[in-house]
Amino acid sequence: MVSEQKLGSIIVTGASRGIGAAIARLAGAHGYPVAVNFTSDEVAAQEVVSHIVAAGGRAIAVQGDVAREEDVMHLFERAERELGPLQGLVNNAGITGGLARVEEISTEVLTRVLAVNVVGTILCAREAVRRMSLRHGGTGGAIVNISSLAARRGGAGEWVHYAASKGAIDSFTIGLAREVANEGIRVNAVAPGLIETDIHATSGAPDRPERLAPTVPMQRAGTANEIAEGVLWLLSSAASYTTGTILEIGGGR
Repeated sequence: MVSEQKLGSIIVTGASRGIGAAIARLAGAHGYPVAVNFTSDEVAAQEVVSHIVAAGGRAIAVQGDVAREEDVMHLFERAERELGPLQGLVNNAGITGGLARVEEISTEVLTRVLAVNVVGTILCAREAVRRMSLRHGGTGGAIVNISSLAARRGGAGEWVHYAASKGAIDSFTIGLAREVANEGIRVNAVAPGLIETDIHATSGAPDRPERLAPTVPMQRAGTANEIAEGVLWLLSSAASYTTGTILEIGGGR
């Protein structure tokens, strides 16, 4: 476990379940006050908060759709007001848009995927930079974007639209990292591979982790906690000279 002292608050978007919930719980265990963002499942978000608080940490649940600018503003204002100065942001909120070939994708689905995965990430990063940048009177911090190995593999036959949105996240991570590198902010991404979460079931393929496990060199799907460990390292001072990096956590896939 990485040791930290007098940690500022962090925001984890889409933190009511799966990878986001694992990140929020682990961040709380490391001593970060955590704003647990959720879109609709308040019960699940409050369970994450309760877990953190029961272990002696500080956390709040904040509803908000990251694709809506007013929701993003509310999220950051409330997190800062109730948990203190911002030190980190984890842009985890994302959707796949379901399993489909490109010729089957509707405009509505495509627009929503890009709004949440790309626009939402950029809006949240914008607000984090405004608060953390030395240029704006902040004290620095770290941003970790959640990408996907699909960005490199392409997602053919399943979700090219999703892979394309995560490719945008990789480009954004590299560009923003270079833009704010001398302003006290590090920007990195974690690209998970095949991970056991309910994202597969919600996309219509609950058997996907088991079915694709043989294609992974380590012969298994990963866990949300394994992704969370990588995120926490990138947030911590142990990664003080790491920025603009896409950390792949995918069992060699």
